[in-house]
Amino acid sequence: MQAKTHRRNLSQARKAQTGLSLVEMLISLAITLVLLGGALPMIDELRTGQALAATASVLETDLHYARSLAIGSGQPVRLSLQVLNNGHTCYAVHTGPANACRCDGKGQSQCESEARLLRLEEQVASHGVRVGPVSRSILFDGRKGTITPTATLQVVAPDGRAIHQVVNIMGRVRSCTPGGKVGGLRPCA
Repeated sequence: MQAKTHRRNLSQARKAQTGLSLVEMLISLAITLVLLGGALPMIDELRTGQALAATASVLETDLHYARSLAIGSGQPVRLSLQVLNNGHTCYAVHTGPANACRCDGKGQSQCESEARLLRLEEQVASHGVRVGPVSRSILFDGRKGTITPTATLQVVAPDGRAIHQVVNIMGRVRSCTPGGKVGGLRPCA
């Protein structure tokens, strides 16, 4: 009878016990850390992809903006791209001669007296996404509605993914990705 009472008391004690043991908590923590460790690189890759797509979208919008300003005013408008010493890239939409507006790397520009700044966009090196290369400014002719020279502007992420903005002679923009590395875009031919 004593054994029966002892088993009943032990059974009731086990039922009354709630919560997790230290071993169970450590196992749960280890599983959580393994899952989190696998998710962090994916989150960083997603953030870089979003920064790449956003920069390419802003650039495309600014190319359309420059073309529409030129056609609307009948005057030439330029897009000048500049790579700064600190790793930043910057472009300015402006009137006046080629490269009449320059970025200072602090979100400001310096324009010669006859030039007028219409838009300034800077890509900070710490974000990793950069725009390039264009050796000379792109001229949007307001009377003809054309651009000179035609250009392929590259928006590049640190992991090598890129979006190219291909601008034809009529100023139309086509987006593509080299090697098909960015989903949702055609591979560049």
